[in-house]
Amino acid sequence: MKTLLRSAVLAAVSAGLLAAPAAAAPDAPHEGAHLARPGLPQPLRAAAPHEAVEFFWYDCSHSAALEEPLARWAARHTGEVVLHRVPAIWTGGPDERLQTAHARLFYTLERLGAVDRLQARGFRAVRTEKADLTTEDAAAEWAAEQGLDERDFRAAYRSSEVDRAVAAVPALFARYAVDELPTVVVDGTSRTAPSRAGGVAGMPAELDRLIARP
Repeated sequence: MKTLLRSAVLAAVSAGLLAAPAAAAPDAPHEGAHLARPGLPQPLRAAAPHEAVEFFWYDCSHSAALEEPLARWAARHTGEVVLHRVPAIWTGGPDERLQTAHARLFYTLERLGAVDRLQARGFRAVRTEKADLTTEDAAAEWAAEQGLDERDFRAAYRSSEVDRAVAAVPALFARYAVDELPTVVVDGTSRTAPSRAGGVAGMPAELDRLIARP
């Protein structure tokens, strides 16, 4: 299933839906931290009966553990659920530089239509292989090893569209009050995360319950 978050983010920015709230976004929490927060915004885009928005980071072990189960869950609900992914950037947090670089990698892959094929490899490269993909040269070399055209990758990496998508992420995190990774928000009104589902393994079943709600 093609992930279309980039266009959704830019559409939301253009429509003025991503104005920062009065309160600042929370500092980056420890993995597994959780605070209940009401008042989620409406879905980014209505292209199916349900929308699931996953907030993740390539260097988060819980996000990495969710990737394959979430992909299988989305495949089971093709036509019923549109899955979007949002890379983590907590402004002012200790990992902001790394997160911003990883977000640029993600949106570059998305612009090239390669997220579905390479998302799991991105997690593996960062989490398991400890690859530093935070520079254009390193990211382009890795992308070429995955079969992407290096010139196309570099052009996308430097593009104004990717610039705008990366710049929009902190507002999305504040808007959705994300304070735990991974978090999946369903239809803009309910969410699940490891702390709510008893761990990452319980999240797909919790997502089933959320989309089954009347």
